[in-house]
Amino acid sequence: MLFLIAFVEVIYIFQGCDSSKEATTDQANTVLTDADYAGSESCQSCHEKEYNDWKSSHHDLAMMKASEASVKGDFNTTFTSQGVTNTFFKEGDQFFVNTEGPDGVYQDYEIVYTFGVTPLQQYLVQFPGGRIQCLRTAWDTEKNQWFDLYPKEVIAPEEWLHWTKGGLNWNTMCSDCHSTNVHKNFDESTGTFNTTFSIINVSCESCHGPAKEHVRKTSSPKFDSTTYDPDVHLYLASAISSHEQVDQCARCHSRRVQHTNAFNHQGEFMDHYTPEVLRDDLYYPDGQILEEVYVYGSFVQSKMYKMNVKCSDCHNPHSLELKFSGNTLCNQCHVPAVYDTPKHHFHPINTASSQCINCHMPGRTYMGNDFRRDHSFRVPRPDLSIAYATPNACNQCHEDKSNQWATDKVKEWYGPERKTHYSEILALASSRDPSSIEPLIQLSGDTTQPAIARATAIWYLDQQPLTQEHINDIAKSLKSRENIVRYRATTTLNDLPEDQKIRRLSPLLKDEIRSVRIAAAYALSDVPGDHMLPSFREDFNQAIQEFETSLAMRADFPGGQFEKGIYYERTGQLDSAELAYQKALELDGYLNMARSNLAHLYNRRGNNDKAIDLFKTIIEQEPNYGMAYYSLGLLYAEEGELEMTIKYLAEAIERDANPRVYYNLGLAYQQLEDSDKAEESFLKGLELAPKDDNLMYAVSILYLQQEQPKKAKPYLEKLAAKYPGNAQIQQMLGRVIQGL
Repeated sequence: MLFLIAFVEVIYIFQGCDSSKEATTDQANTVLTDADYAGSESCQSCHEKEYNDWKSSHHDLAMMKASEASVKGDFNTTFTSQGVTNTFFKEGDQFFVNTEGPDGVYQDYEIVYTFGVTPLQQYLVQFPGGRIQCLRTAWDTEKNQWFDLYPKEVIAPEEWLHWTKGGLNWNTMCSDCHSTNVHKNFDESTGTFNTTFSIINVSCESCHGPAKEHVRKTSSPKFDSTTYDPDVHLYLASAISSHEQVDQCARCHSRRVQHTNAFNHQGEFMDHYTPEVLRDDLYYPDGQILEEVYVYGSFVQSKMYKMNVKCSDCHNPHSLELKFSGNTLCNQCHVPAVYDTPKHHFHPINTASSQCINCHMPGRTYMGNDFRRDHSFRVPRPDLSIAYATPNACNQCHEDKSNQWATDKVKEWYGPERKTHYSEILALASSRDPSSIEPLIQLSGDTTQPAIARATAIWYLDQQPLTQEHINDIAKSLKSRENIVRYRATTTLNDLPEDQKIRRLSPLLKDEIRSVRIAAAYALSDVPGDHMLPSFREDFNQAIQEFETSLAMRADFPGGQFEKGIYYERTGQLDSAELAYQKALELDGYLNMARSNLAHLYNRRGNNDKAIDLFKTIIEQEPNYGMAYYSLGLLYAEEGELEMTIKYLAEAIERDANPRVYYNLGLAYQQLEDSDKAEESFLKGLELAPKDDNLMYAVSILYLQQEQPKKAKPYLEKLAAKYPGNAQIQQMLGRVIQGL
C-alpha cells in the first residue's frame, strides 16, 4: 500500500486589496443589517480628531462603489499582457472592461467596486453565485498606467490564479479585512456565496467593535464620563497593553488561517486565526520577509516587540501615517548621540544611507508596485547571505559589491564576532540537515527567544526524523505560555503512537485558546471513542466541532478541501475524503498535493488504474517532480509491470536521487533476476544514506542469495549492533561467520 501524504497546511497567497472610500449600508445583496453597528459618522461628534485622521486614510478607503469620484483608472484605453487584451470603457456613469472570461471567451464586465487608491487601485466585478472577482489588471496611481499583477505568468482560465477563479475572489481572499463585520457565508453544497458586511470599508467599528450601545450610553442625558468605562462596550482602547494591541492588529496584518465564521472581537487573536510561522516558503531562511506576509510575523520577531513597543508607538492608528519623519521616529527610544551618528552607521549624516530604516527595515515590492518594509528590525548579516543566500540591507544598496565585501566591512566596523541569533539556527534548519535537530530542540525551549521563532523551530523539527528523546523535548512545549508554541507542538506530535498521543495531547482539548484545541482535536480524531480518556470525551466532542467549523470556514479554498480530505481519511470516511480531494481539484486543477493524495486513496481502495492516471497528470503538469515518478513506479510494481516500474523509478532518480528510490529500484531488478543492477542500485543508495537499515538489509540478502557472505558480513554486523534483540539478523550474521 502506498504511503499516505501526511497532514500539511496549505496557504494560498492573499492577493492584497489595498483600500477605498464611502462608508454606506445600501449595497444590494452584500449588506448585513446589524442593529449593533452605528457607523463611523456617529463617532465624529465626540472623537473629531480621530475621525478626521481616519477620514481618507487607507482604512477609510478600503472599498468604494465604482463612481466618477472613486475610479482613478483610465477607462478609455486598452491594455494587453500575456496575450490577454483588456478594453476599458464607460457607458454613462458605469465603468466596464472587455476581457477574457472564465471560459476563455471575451465579454463585457461592469466594475461594481474599487479597491485601493495608492500606490495601486484594483477593480471588482460581480459574478453569479454571489462571487465578486478582482481584475488581474490594476491601475498604478503613481505612474498613471495599467499594469499586470502577474506580468510574467501565462494563466489559463481554469487556473486558481485566473481573475475569474478563487485566487482573485473577493469573498475568499479579501473581504474579511477590507470591510466591517464581514460574514463570508459560503454554501459548500452549491458553491455560492451570500457574503455580507455592515459597513463597506475598514471603519471605526472594524477595530473598536460594534458601537451602537456605546453611542446610546454616551448620548444619554444622564451620562457620567467620570464613572464610565469605555472597555465595557468597545475594544482596542488606548490603555490596552502592547501585546494585546499587536494581536488585535494582527487579525488583518498577518499571514494566517481563519477558524471562525466571523470575527466578533471576543477572545484572543488565536481564538479566531492561526498565524503562519517563519516557514521558508513564506520567509527567507533567516526570517526576513519573502512572500507577502503582512508585518505581524516579522514584528513579533523583533526586540521592539519584546520591549513592549506597539504599533501605535510609531503609527497614528487612525491616519496610519508615521508619527515622525526620518530618524526622529527611532530617536524616540534610541539615544541619538549613540545611534544617529556616523560612529554607529558609518555613512554621511542626513543622507538616505544614514536612515535607520534603510539598514534595519529593508523591504520588498508586492502587488507589482507596493513597497513594504520588514518589521523585524534586524542587524544586517551579509555573512548569512554567503551561507544561505539570504538578502541583507548592505548589498541591497551596494548592488555592485559582493556579500563578502559587505561581510568584511561589517567586521571592520563592528569587530569579527556577531551576536548569536536564532536566525542562524533557522537558516541551518532550512537545509533539512539532521545536524539542525539539536539546535532546533534548544531553540524551541529557549524562552528568551521570540515565540514565533520557537514555534518555527518546532515546525522544522516536524520535518526531521526524531528520537523518543526529541519527542519528549518537544512535548515540554505543550505547556508553554505562548499560544503559538503550544499550537505548533501539538501539530508536530499529532502522529505519535496512540497511547502517547492520548496521554500527552488530551489535556490540550481544554486549552483556553481555540487554535490549540482544534489542533488537539485533529490529532486525536483517529483515536477510537472507547479509547479516549473518559474525563476528556466531552472536551473532545466540543473541540472537534470547532475543528469542523474551521474546515467549513475554509471550504472555498482548495487547501481547505485538501485538509478536509486528509481529516476524512484519518477518520476512515473514505467516500467523503475522495469527494473533498475532487472538490479541491475542481477549485484548483494544479493542486497536485490533492491529486497525489487522491491517487493514494484510489490505491488503498484497489483502483490502481485511476491512481496511475492521476500520477501521469501530475507528471504532465510538473515534469520535474521526482516523487510522482516514484509513486508511479510503485504502482506499476503492485501491478507486476516491472519494466514500467524500472522506467519510472529511474526517472525519479534523475530528478531526485533519493535513497528510498534506489531501494525500490534494486528490489525491482532483483525480481527480474538482474543481480548486478540490483547491487548497483543498493550501493548507490548507501552512498547517499550509509546507515539506511532497509538498504543494508536488502544488499545483505542479495549477497547471501549470490553466496557472497563476505560482502554481506559488514552490513549484517552494523545491523546486529543496531538491533541486538533482532533474532533473525543475529542468526543471519551467525551463519555468515560460521560459513567464512
